[in-house]
Amino acid sequence: MNTNAHILVVDDDREIRDLLDKFLSKHGYRVTTAADGREMKKVLEDARIDLVVLDLMMPGEDGLTLCRNLRADSQLPVIMLTAMGEETDRIIGLEMGADDYLAKPFNPRELLARIKAVMRRSGAAPVMREVKVTTEQLAFAGWSLDAGKRELTGPDGMMIPMSTGEFELLLAFLEHPQRVLSRDQLLDLARGRDAVPFDRSIDVQVSRLRKKIEVDPKEPQLIKTVRGGGYMLTAKVEKTEGV
Repeated sequence: MNTNAHILVVDDDREIRDLLDKFLSKHGYRVTTAADGREMKKVLEDARIDLVVLDLMMPGEDGLTLCRNLRADSQLPVIMLTAMGEETDRIIGLEMGADDYLAKPFNPRELLARIKAVMRRSGAAPVMREVKVTTEQLAFAGWSLDAGKRELTGPDGMMIPMSTGEFELLLAFLEHPQRVLSRDQLLDLARGRDAVPFDRSIDVQVSRLRKKIEVDPKEPQLIKTVRGGGYMLTAKVEKTEGV
C-alpha cells in the first residue's frame, strides 16, 4: 500500500520515535519525527504534514499545550498518546482539539488503525457520504455551514474554526434536525462503524461544539441533551446547493 500521507510523530522517547518511523514507513506512509515542541514547529514550517501523532507528556511544552496551539490556527488531524490510566488527560486532550487518543503502551497496529480512521474522516481518504454534501449550504438559527468548504459562519458573520470531529458531528446533527440521536447513532453518522470506536468522545465533541455555537454552553438551547436518549438539534435547518 502506498498512501503518500506524511505523518509527524512527536515524542521525547527516541525508541518510540524510531519504532513508529519504521512501522509506519513499512505501511506506506512518509514519516518525520520530532523530540519536542520546538522541533515539531520547525517541521510544520518546512513540510506539508497530513497528521500529527503527539505525545502528551513531554519536557517543555506538553502535548496539551502543543495541541491547543496547533488547533488555534490549523485543522491538522491530531492523535494524542497518553499514559495508561490518565483518563482526565485524555478527555482534556479531546477538548483541546485532538481527534483521537491512544493509551501507552500500545500496539503499533492499533495506532495504524486509528491513523487510517482519522484520515478517512478528515478527507485524506475517500468518504462516500462527503460526495453527497460537498456543495451543500446548511443554515440554522442564524448560523451557516458550507459543507464543501467545511466553513461555519456565525450570526455575526464571523467564521468559526472547527476540528474534523466537530465538523462531522455538526453535519450529522444538521442532516437529522429535530430528531433524538443516540450516541451510537452519532457514532454511525459522524464517524462510521468502520472507524475505531471512541467510547466517550461523542460527549466531549458535543461539549466542544456547544462552546462554539451556544450562547450559554451550560444552558444549551440548540443541542439539547435528552435523558436516556442522546442529543437533539432543536433548530430548523434550511438546505441549499452551493456553487
